[in-house]
Amino acid sequence: MMTAKLVTDSKERKDDAINLFILIFIASAVGIYLIATTVLIAKDGVFYIERAQEFSSNPVRIIKGHPFGYPFLIFISHKLVTLFTDSSSVYTWIYPAQGVNLLCRIFSFIPLYFMGKILVGSRNSFWSLLILALLPYPTEFGSDALRDWPHIFFLACGFWAILWGATKRNWWIFVLVGLSAGLGYMIRPVCAQLIVYGIVWLVYCFFRAVRTFSRSKTTLATVLLIAGFLIPVGPYAIIRGKILPEKLYPIIQSFSLGAGIDETAKANIYDYKASVEYIAGINNKILEAAGNLVEKAGANLMWFFALPWLVGTYHHFKKTATYQERLLIPTFVGLNVIFLFLRYCCVELDLTHRYILPLTVFTIFYIPRGLELLSCWLVNIKQRNKLTVPISSAKAQKFFSVLLIIGLCICLPKLLRPIRIEKQGYLSAAGWLRENAVQEDIIAVPDRRLYFYAERKGAVYESGKFDARAKYIVKIAKDEEGPKFDRTVREVYSAWANQREKEGKKVVIYRVL
Repeated sequence: MMTAKLVTDSKERKDDAINLFILIFIASAVGIYLIATTVLIAKDGVFYIERAQEFSSNPVRIIKGHPFGYPFLIFISHKLVTLFTDSSSVYTWIYPAQGVNLLCRIFSFIPLYFMGKILVGSRNSFWSLLILALLPYPTEFGSDALRDWPHIFFLACGFWAILWGATKRNWWIFVLVGLSAGLGYMIRPVCAQLIVYGIVWLVYCFFRAVRTFSRSKTTLATVLLIAGFLIPVGPYAIIRGKILPEKLYPIIQSFSLGAGIDETAKANIYDYKASVEYIAGINNKILEAAGNLVEKAGANLMWFFALPWLVGTYHHFKKTATYQERLLIPTFVGLNVIFLFLRYCCVELDLTHRYILPLTVFTIFYIPRGLELLSCWLVNIKQRNKLTVPISSAKAQKFFSVLLIIGLCICLPKLLRPIRIEKQGYLSAAGWLRENAVQEDIIAVPDRRLYFYAERKGAVYESGKFDARAKYIVKIAKDEEGPKFDRTVREVYSAWANQREKEGKKVVIYRVL
């Protein structure tokens, strides 16, 4: 009996190793291809790299400002790269920034796989992560100079630890949950949500000790959870002088009395009409946020996988979800939806594909079950009988393979398209500036990537207000738009900002005379 169990465990470990090798190989190959073909990194990527460049000269300032975790990773990666090359250029910063992001994406597949194994089994975990490895938006974010996947790596490690501790009844693992939350907090503060999930589970354990572990162990697990979080976050908060992230303050202010109401309404805060208008405005924002969320979530799944996701999620939670899953996954989804709505209503009227990424990644596991159910439905339609075809039948598996291949083929054209190839004109203009502008020249730009790729000093302008010291001014405008300047300039270079010239946008460089 013991021998049979050892053989089964050995085979299971071997299968897991093979599955992970395939997933990591595919994710690595696609990620390296995208890095090699990237035309232009994200605008935020330049911000992170500039902070990494300043880290060695003024680390305290960087730590006190925007979360420093990802810039610090870029800084370390750059130091490793310089060990193998004497030359220094903009690309010795860009490639480490993209590379460390890709590594975090690749490493994320390990906790995600075992998390999916707990939720839906190893087979469906493999298929779901194969889909994730080839979805265009999540893959692009993993090869750009962005902090999304480093954040998701720690979030995935912590969430897997909660699920593993809940399933195996191991209370000591909650110290790893706290550490994951603390380390992820320094990349994106929203990673602290792991503490919420840990406490939700431990509160459940406290009142349901028979099904989990004793109240004394629950108390110890809670202490370890908080201690693990404070180990990295405590010194960080002391250096910063505060613990709350900057983006939380606008949200807090929005909930203060009278926030968002015009001056007339503030003069009579209890005026019925003003109150109704204020509430109506909030409701409109919530509806807009919901529409934006659905649109971006569907696009992240290339829409083809949206229906299998809905069908699979509904069926799984109705039929097979464990009590741990029924508690933790809806809590995760609900809390992240609240985060997104608060961001839309209080910080920025937009939800990009990046903001939806955690929801996409952590609920991807239900797509294979949805594909299986749709496959059975298609077989029943084809056979025109009332008997339900089992998922394991050869015909159902054939339709499953066909649907999966169709979905992945839909992903390929967008997946293999070089990142921001439509902005080739930006790179061409930056190349011209690098050849023609001297190091002392200041370049006024609407997008920091223009002076960054040019390896020159720059100043970002807004609302047409240019830095008085600027020697070159770059504008991105439609061809028919005439430039308006308060100084004498001469056009010296122009390049199309888009491959399709009918869109009319181009980059124009003016020399200040």
